[in-house]
Amino acid sequence: MTKTRTRIIARIDVKNEFVIKGIHLEGLRKVGDPIELAKKYYKEGVDEILLMDAVASLYGRNNLFHIIEKACREVFIPITIGGGIRSVDDIDKALKSGADKISLNTQAIKQPDLITKAAEIYGSQCIVASIEAKHKNGWWEAYVDNGREETGINVVEWAQELERLGAGEILLTSVDMEGTKKGFDHALIQEVYSKVGIPVIISGGAGKPEHVIDLAKHVDIDAVAFASILHYNTFGIKEIKEQLISKGMNVRL
Repeated sequence: MTKTRTRIIARIDVKNEFVIKGIHLEGLRKVGDPIELAKKYYKEGVDEILLMDAVASLYGRNNLFHIIEKACREVFIPITIGGGIRSVDDIDKALKSGADKISLNTQAIKQPDLITKAAEIYGSQCIVASIEAKHKNGWWEAYVDNGREETGINVVEWAQELERLGAGEILLTSVDMEGTKKGFDHALIQEVYSKVGIPVIISGGAGKPEHVIDLAKHVDIDAVAFASILHYNTFGIKEIKEQLISKGMNVRL
């Protein structure tokens, strides 16, 4: 079981002021208010919150800065903001709004040196490189624009490059498993974990605590992002943590 303390993260995807959830990043439906859910998960004991603007790349802007500002008045755990961040100025604005970290995906692929510049200015610990992965003929391809656009880039090679560029952490989302609640893409996760030395946040597929416990038999999990099972009240944060601890995982209760 995990020697590393595994962080439990609530992932909140936002579109036009509402929290949304779908399957394979498609068929999105409204499930709540981002500030209210952030407060709820904080009070329940989540370790971190990930706020993602699901349509920011389409419109060339991030609409979460004001949400972060409001959330930070009542939520006192690390918050990562992602979606539509295109420049050092955007990163600066996000951090000044109250975010602790920023997540880059589309712009990291378009402008890889932004990772290096941002890490030099703000420190690698602030920079989370997001990868949206889809399985394709025996390998995984990196996608952008919330899983809509293919890039031709090999996920495992890209993860290694992101570490070299200066990212402090990787958010690895399996688009194939995302929203299905059927469990994680073990092969993808193990392959990436074996090739990088920075922490990896696992996202996409969590349907119950047993899925995490099963994965922990194969990799020393740094962090897991939950969305569906939290938003639909299938499991609470405390219940998830207690089940993981009961199986020997190192989780902060």
